[in-house]
This record gives sequence, C-alpha cells and structure tokens, in this order.
Amino acid sequence: MKRTSTLLLAALAAAIAMPAAAQSKGDWTLGVGVHNVDPRSDNGSLDATALGLGPLPPTEVGNSVRPTITAEYFIADNLGIEVLAALPFQHDIEVRGVGKVGSTKHLPPVVSLQYHFANASKATPFVGLGVNYTTFFSEDTTGALSGTDLKLGDSWGLAAHVGVDFAISERSAIRVDARWADIDSDVEVNGVKVGTANIDPRVYGVAWVVKF
Repeated sequence: MKRTSTLLLAALAAAIAMPAAAQSKGDWTLGVGVHNVDPRSDNGSLDATALGLGPLPPTEVGNSVRPTITAEYFIADNLGIEVLAALPFQHDIEVRGVGKVGSTKHLPPVVSLQYHFANASKATPFVGLGVNYTTFFSEDTTGALSGTDLKLGDSWGLAAHVGVDFAISERSAIRVDARWADIDSDVEVNGVKVGTANIDPRVYGVAWVVKF
C-alpha cells in the first residue's frame, strides 16, 4: 500500500510539472466522467389540502450519481461551447418527518459558453455560464402519497460551471469540476398543483477529457 501511494504521488507530481496544451479555435474535446447531483437541503413545501392531507412539512430531494458525457467545440482560442449529457438521474423525494413519498428520474442537458485560462502550468482553470433544461419522468409515489399520480413539470434555468483540467498528455486531461443549476419544478398530484420543488442542485465530479 505504501509503495502504491508513493507511485501515485510521484505520478501526480510529474503530471503537475507538465505544461498544459492550449485549446485553439476549431478544437473539439470529449469528456467522460461521473457526477453527483446534490439538490439544495430545503426544496420547498407542498400544500396537499385539496387531497385531504393539508400542508406538508418541507420536502427533501435526495442525491444521485450517474455517468456523464460532455462535448465542447472551441469557437475561438480558449473559448468553447459545451454540451453536457448524462444517463438519467434518479432521486427519492421525502417529506421531513413523514419519510419517502415518491421518486423521479430526470435528464439535465446543459449548454454552456466556457472560457479556459490557458497558462504555462499543467492546470487549466475554466469558468462557464449557460442554460439548463431539465425534464422529469417515471415519477412514482409511496407512503403518504401512495396510489396518487405524481407529476413534476419540466424546468428551464441558468447554469454555472467551474473546474480545472490537469493535463496528463498533450491531448488528454483529468477534469475536476462543479456546477450549479437553477431547477424549479411545478409539482402536481392527481392533476392538482400542490407546490413548487426548488431543487437548485450543485453537481460535482471528475472526468477524463480528450482533445481532437
């Protein structure tokens, strides 16, 4: 174990010492990774009075980890347009003090304009701002809402992106990044709107990025 740790530290030190390759106009990058969608801790309250349940305590939407893929095209040196896609994320929906009341899946494609701060080091930081579209599907209910028809409306919102690419060769890098997305979904139960879920997640993870 000690030998393995020493080798890993040596490899990391060597990688950091290598200069990163700049992204030029016309370049493409493809990234494959894994990310965790971590919704804000308080996702709003639902008013189920029309269903005979009355106002409910605050809802909480659980985390979800899934593989992700990105593609970025550089429209100018160090300036690119990136598209994020992923396998469907699945989240449990809980009501505080009541327990799990349902679950849902969603797809969160994001389009961002990103600037990469090319420099003489191995590490290339970047920032991005874009638009997120989230579509929800496969909603299910249990517990207090068991047997009801749950529907979460689709959402449009702003998205922000920050990260660092650590070059491991001229054309590949390990990316560590974080995102934030504005996701607000209207919640309907049996066709009746019972509130809005303010999900607004942080999304963070790692990826392997290759330049073409």
